Amino acid sequence: MATLAPAGPGEAASAALDELSLNFTYGASGAGNGSLSGAWYRRNQIHLFGVLLAILGNLVISISLNIQKYSHLQLAQQEHPRPYFKSVLWWGGVLLMAVGETGNFAAYGFAPITLIAPLGCVSVTGSAIISVTFLKDNLRASDLLGMTLAFAGTYLLVNFAPNITQAISARTVQYYFVGWQFLIYVILEILIFCILLYFYKRKGMKHMVILLTLVALLASLTVISVKAISGMITFSMTDKMQLTYPIFYIMFIIMIASCVFQVKFLNQATKLYNTTRVVPVNHIFFTISAIIAGIIFYQEFLGAAFLTVFVYLFGCFLSFLGVFLVTRNREKEHLQQSYIDFGNIPDTTLGRKAWRETNVGQNTTRFK
Repeated sequence: MATLAPAGPGEAASAALDELSLNFTYGASGAGNGSLSGAWYRRNQIHLFGVLLAILGNLVISISLNIQKYSHLQLAQQEHPRPYFKSVLWWGGVLLMAVGETGNFAAYGFAPITLIAPLGCVSVTGSAIISVTFLKDNLRASDLLGMTLAFAGTYLLVNFAPNITQAISARTVQYYFVGWQFLIYVILEILIFCILLYFYKRKGMKHMVILLTLVALLASLTVISVKAISGMITFSMTDKMQLTYPIFYIMFIIMIASCVFQVKFLNQATKLYNTTRVVPVNHIFFTISAIIAGIIFYQEFLGAAFLTVFVYLFGCFLSFLGVFLVTRNREKEHLQQSYIDFGNIPDTTLGRKAWRETNVGQNTTRFK
């Protein structure tokens, strides 16, 4: 992670180069400042705890998604499938999903938004690894390349995200909440949101970019409120109680409302478009929106050197490219090699034929 840069532009560039060399130094003599050294760890251990929570949370989410998928496949193979919400396996996946999201929520209390939000790529790549291992999906060359790029991007993100440790108290949140930067940002966001909503509702334009942009605009408010709530809870546990301030409950309402409407627009996007198109675009839009929110509201890149920001953005680009390669054409392969018996789906050609034959046989038996 990058440290705050000196005042002068020349000194800032020099410090960024020093940081770049230190972050890639492992075998040098002396105490060492590289990414695996004790000095680097002590300097960033609070943020690393947040990173660990986010990575574990995203991996648990990957496991939960594959468990739910496996439960659906099992139910589809049964002669008389039960509703999925009666499956113990499906509820186990839901429980793991809640645990993973809790880990992500807690991570925002220990590390900057600009560090935690891009780590969502771990969920996508982890899900691909698990599906290949346990659900016997095909392992493609693009999967290996995508995972490699995502891991490389994650490494750069962890090393070059802003090294700003903020104690998020209620007064801090109130100060940022009424700041002119955030007020201008909210006005612009509301304006863009209303324009897109007009085209979506009145003009019937349901393009994927419009839907996912609406999701991203809401997501920026979600990550701001989530970090505020998580930070205030952490501050309450380590210092002074913050849950008595009205700003805590204001942020809580913003978090719930923005999450509910995010789910609505995201569900609409998944109904109209393939998941393989929605997942990477949504990840990119969400991450960009979260980074902008962290920069504007919490001022997380204040004083950062240009080279540090450039390497950080390059890490984001690698993670985006990795997610795209992992999800590319994944759904088409599932259609070609499906675990679902088409005789159980009346809406398909084979399914309609099998469904008619089954029901005719049942009716003949019933009237005998």
